[in-house]
Amino acid sequence: MNKIKMTTPLVEMDGDEMTRILWKEIKEKLLLPFVDLNIEYYDLGLPHRDETRDAVTTEAAEACRKYGVGVKCATITPNKARMTEYNLHEMWKSPNGTIRAILDGTVFRAPIVVDGISPVVKTWKAPITIARHAYGDVYKATEMRVPQGKAELVFTDAAGKETRETIYDFECSGVLTGQYNKDTSIESFARSCFAYALSTGQDLWFSCKDTIAKKYDGTFRDIFQHLYDTEYKAQFEEKGLTYFYTLIDDAIARVVRSQGGFIWALKNYDGDVMSDMVSTAFGSLAMMTSVLVSPEGNYEYEAAHGTVTRHYYKYLKGEETSTNPIATIFAWSGALRKRGEKDNLPALTAFADHLKAASLGVIQDGVMTGDLCQLWEKGPAKKVSSSEFLDAIAEKLHAIYG
Repeated sequence: MNKIKMTTPLVEMDGDEMTRILWKEIKEKLLLPFVDLNIEYYDLGLPHRDETRDAVTTEAAEACRKYGVGVKCATITPNKARMTEYNLHEMWKSPNGTIRAILDGTVFRAPIVVDGISPVVKTWKAPITIARHAYGDVYKATEMRVPQGKAELVFTDAAGKETRETIYDFECSGVLTGQYNKDTSIESFARSCFAYALSTGQDLWFSCKDTIAKKYDGTFRDIFQHLYDTEYKAQFEEKGLTYFYTLIDDAIARVVRSQGGFIWALKNYDGDVMSDMVSTAFGSLAMMTSVLVSPEGNYEYEAAHGTVTRHYYKYLKGEETSTNPIATIFAWSGALRKRGEKDNLPALTAFADHLKAASLGVIQDGVMTGDLCQLWEKGPAKKVSSSEFLDAIAEKLHAIYG
């Protein structure tokens, strides 16, 4: 067959551990036989990030801004143990956090629903999309370990005037963190959420904890409400859609009792946690799409899960693994589809759709990785290795393309 052509490069960001192994195999079995990939490649594996003093992460993010579409493998955010394991020069910050800060985008995450796997929450009938503000907060925080003494929050305005507030008088050693956000980024987040809700025809919920963080979370609440009242209320009412704000603890109770089918907008950390909860409750953390959308119209696709460290250590011992690659495959299909849409390449968008359909079709045939076998409700399930699962998808694609 003649391979499908691309015009504009797609930014590829390689990653770490088991997902890096699967990434290579997905390309070899599911992409390269069918698509003449036009790639601008960046290695975001932890060893290379350390070699470049994390400059490669910034370069990759800038490339996403340049070309408009990127696809990213899962990466390690190092902690103290990883410092020793990889002999790092520094405890580098989250590459996702760096990319999101540069693109100033909103992360939309939605579970991949398969007939035959019911959500743990029996009332859920439709996917719940998590809209995560992908800028600032704890992901760009400055931290300090401190001895006994006085901690102050100090702000110097453009005219040089200082404002000081005591944080705490430490009678012993302790820990401090300073985090921030910007009105412009919060406004961008809110606009993305309102626009996405209107385009998909879904209600929009927003929740935080403004009763405790009265100024910090209160700013998020006020900006959302102001934009809704002044710019989006009429459009929501015309489409019969609802926007409402509630405290995050109340929202969680409402979510569990809901039927799903709405967008839940959350601050950065809350969105990180709740997306894992929602994806797992719908079946598996490996069954959730994730796309970062910037105000400039740039897109970065990735799997919502981590690097699957436990399976990677088994792989290094030569043991067979049954790691679910669906979310990583959907990251590639989403990126290829968006690249095809932007460049008016119908053959590329069609391939992306076939790739998704073939992946879900293998599961519908009762063939799946171990994490899904225990959830399967339609008769006996055949557990296969990651490689065997990818081979089954490739077989379906070859049946279409020859």
